[in-house]
Amino acid sequence: MIGTPAVLSISSSSCRSHPLFSSGCFGAVTRRFGSVGKRTLLPRAMSGETLAPAAAAAVQEQDGNRVGSVKQQLSSLFEASLRATFPELNIEPMVAACTAKFGDYQCNNAMGIWSKLKGASAEFKNPKSVGQGIISNLPPSEMIESTSVAGPGFVNIGLSSTWMAQSIQNMLSNGIGTWAPLLPASRVLVDFSSPNIAKEMHVGHLRSTIIGDTLARMLEFSNAEVFRRNHVGDWGTQFGMLIQHLFETFPNWEDIGEQAIGDLQEFYKASKKRFDEDDLFKERAQEAVVRLQSGEDKYRDAWKRICEISRREFDLVYERLGVHLEVKGESFYNPYIPGVLEELSSKGLIEESEGARVIFIEGQQIPLIVVKRDGGYNYASTDLAALWYRLNVEKADWIIYVTDVGQSLHFTMFFSAAKRAGWLPDSNIKAFPKTSHVGFGLVLGSDGKRFRTRSSEVVRLVELLDEAKNRSKAELLKRLEESGKLAEWTDEELEKTAEAIGYGAVKYADLKNNRLTNYTFSFDQMLNDKGNTAVYLLYAHARICSIIRKSGKEIEDLKKTGRIVLGHADERILGLHLIRFAENVEEACTNLLPNVLCEYLYDLSDKFSRFYASCQVVGSAEETSRLLLCEATAVVMRKCFHLLGIQPVYKI
Repeated sequence: MIGTPAVLSISSSSCRSHPLFSSGCFGAVTRRFGSVGKRTLLPRAMSGETLAPAAAAAVQEQDGNRVGSVKQQLSSLFEASLRATFPELNIEPMVAACTAKFGDYQCNNAMGIWSKLKGASAEFKNPKSVGQGIISNLPPSEMIESTSVAGPGFVNIGLSSTWMAQSIQNMLSNGIGTWAPLLPASRVLVDFSSPNIAKEMHVGHLRSTIIGDTLARMLEFSNAEVFRRNHVGDWGTQFGMLIQHLFETFPNWEDIGEQAIGDLQEFYKASKKRFDEDDLFKERAQEAVVRLQSGEDKYRDAWKRICEISRREFDLVYERLGVHLEVKGESFYNPYIPGVLEELSSKGLIEESEGARVIFIEGQQIPLIVVKRDGGYNYASTDLAALWYRLNVEKADWIIYVTDVGQSLHFTMFFSAAKRAGWLPDSNIKAFPKTSHVGFGLVLGSDGKRFRTRSSEVVRLVELLDEAKNRSKAELLKRLEESGKLAEWTDEELEKTAEAIGYGAVKYADLKNNRLTNYTFSFDQMLNDKGNTAVYLLYAHARICSIIRKSGKEIEDLKKTGRIVLGHADERILGLHLIRFAENVEEACTNLLPNVLCEYLYDLSDKFSRFYASCQVVGSAEETSRLLLCEATAVVMRKCFHLLGIQPVYKI
């Protein structure tokens, strides 16, 4: 058993967040009930599919009136049918949304079942008869209006428009939280952002921060307990360099205070220059590391001061982005490293190799170095200690690391070492606890190269966000002046709307792309009010709010007295997309792909536009029903914005 060490030991580990410009699915389900650490094994969820229905039912017991996504509810019905029809087979239902041509959903088990039964069943002579057998044993449900078998056994499902309308109305009455998906992980740790202390955050940290925040928000909405972890680089040899430079440049630094450091980025550059060019200074800096890590008060106080200043700079960025994190940097885990390495050694994992201590990983040509030749610790040793802590102290089910794809090999080897140690189950078992690396590509400039300033400096994140806001405000002022509405806006409204649009545009331009791909950073494109942009979507939401306001009706009263009817084809198309919200959030969480939610949101806006073009709202006989559909669309859009970390706007 590894206890909590009393002293810090030497480390030279590097930071989690390498600059961006260097170079999922649920398995067997466990869920905690009651006190931390108590586990109950639930049935298997197929890789890449929804939570197994029996698992969903178990989760539902804890979550009151949450019944899971439409896909999960249909899966429960089909699971019951499959068990009744084919009791000798252990089959998970394969339910998927489909196009209107075939129905609303489809169960695709028949072909697979037929391949197992072929020649062994007199009752089922072909896949189509298997599909008909599945239909005949479906439990009665208000959800389903029609079923049919198409082609080689595909079971098509038509949802009841009345049930869909009631589901939307229930959401309006009880809140969109009732549409939260059911996930099998109850305690999730998301490790993201993670800049280096004493280095200013730049555009290289943008993707990790935005992607990690969105994943955390989606998991929180799905009622997981989420640890938002900022694994900052606050330990290692660079602090000897910084502290020694501080002492020699400002002998009375304690009296001068923060002014001694001034611009932390410039202070870092100056100390690094001395470290690289002055061998005597380098020796003194290395001695300072020893004194810092041996716990001398003077050195620890200077280290704390540098960390405090740096973290306040980070907070300026996080405040603009609306991102909240808990800092547990490298220094926090450093005391646990000796005990973790001792445990791994006792299991025979650590070997000596060319003066270093390493773990050999099957299939890899180079080993995972956990102790360097000079006896110092590194990135891998820190990560192993952090993982041990997260599994054994924080009891996390799922640990997600959000870094650039250039670190994929490190995480592959690191996770393999943890599996060899018995900390994680073998991937073939697909059980919790589990770890995932969320890799992402580069941010490129218009020239197709890494995004930098004209002077080849990395782009400071504060400056980038401020420019997005300023451009947004200039465009907003132009629009209001041209429309003659500027006098209707207060200065505070202008500022908040410019921030919402500017920061939202930066986030959405990143998140709408598959995270594994590179994307080109362009203010002109992301601030365009046409196409798949945050500006277009925010304006679409504001227009819906305007429709409701202009009706003169009190929407809260309509929720109590009105009734939704999906009588027109475009009303039904919009309603169907609305009730698919939960399964899209579920897919985005399961596969760790925020772009899935962006696609859903953009499609929602498109389907609302079609509805509004073909269905008169204000002044129509169906006004109440259609106003409630407008409100439901706005509610779902706002939740999508929230999950993406974007502030909605209510007027344009």
